[in-house]
Amino acid sequence: MAFAVDQKVFAGIDVGAAELVLVLRSGDQSLSAQPFANTAADHQRLVKKIAALPGCIVCLEATGVYSMDIALALYDAGVLVMVINPKSSCNFAKVLGKHSKTDNVDADTLAQYAQRMPFQLWTRPTDATMTLRAYSRRIHALTDLKTASKNQLHAASSVSTTPKAVLHDLKLAITQLEKRLNTLTVAALKHIALHAELSRPLSLLIEIKGIAEASAIALLGELLLLPSGLTHPQWVKFAGLDPKHFRSGTSVEKKARISKAGNHYIRAALYMPALSAKRHDPYVRAFFEHLLAKGKTPMQAVCAVMRKLLHALHGMLTNNEPFDNTRFYAMPSKNTEVLV
Repeated sequence: MAFAVDQKVFAGIDVGAAELVLVLRSGDQSLSAQPFANTAADHQRLVKKIAALPGCIVCLEATGVYSMDIALALYDAGVLVMVINPKSSCNFAKVLGKHSKTDNVDADTLAQYAQRMPFQLWTRPTDATMTLRAYSRRIHALTDLKTASKNQLHAASSVSTTPKAVLHDLKLAITQLEKRLNTLTVAALKHIALHAELSRPLSLLIEIKGIAEASAIALLGELLLLPSGLTHPQWVKFAGLDPKHFRSGTSVEKKARISKAGNHYIRAALYMPALSAKRHDPYVRAFFEHLLAKGKTPMQAVCAVMRKLLHALHGMLTNNEPFDNTRFYAMPSKNTEVLV
């Protein structure tokens, strides 16, 4: 089966580590799935096939390094590309009533998403920002490994039967991870210093109490790749820090929680700065204590601080302005009289 020349064509690409699956769709018909190897050679073959379809819109999921290369190849070839959150496609599949999950089914779901949902053009990140993200995500992975090793050492140290050789090995692993983290952090900072588009944002972020160089690298590695023109609520939603409400009728209403339907790297990078800022910045601390006084739990208040920090970062990076902590929370006036 082939489409008429004048038909609008939509494409869905399911991206895996070893294989890409393409489904082309027009009207209410989808062509059979076509597999491509996830290699540079097959990327070019796939791009050539899609580029021959004028106006074709391609949809794929954001699956990290596996989807980045094909998205770049399509974008550089002038193809209209949209890269969506995997949760969005998962929820869309549920709406379509799809109960099976295979690569072919997922590719067809993405083709229908491109056909039915508003088009949002994916913007190509610069090479400098993609390099920074590679640094930041590797640092994140090694930090998780170091935390796990420290937890294992703590557990092993509390057991009298643990051999000394095991304890020594765990300590050695932690020392090696710390050296590797330091090496990558130094390399990331050198990379940032070579690019004005990175060095200025870094200088802005480290002026905030609670954000040191490590946190700034982690944040910039994600935030600078977000599409330009997004509002601060869109940043919050992209990070999965937007509230998720559950209410049904008049009898069922659960406490709001953050959706977590977004970039977990941003949430992880904001957590420690939020804890530090609420201790060391008087305006952030006042905001945190205000939320506690209103009945919020400590974790809810921390999430609110993370969300508001992200608002501040959006304004700083968009307007190239330093952080103004006085705008974080309006302190009650000490001279305010309480009316009885």
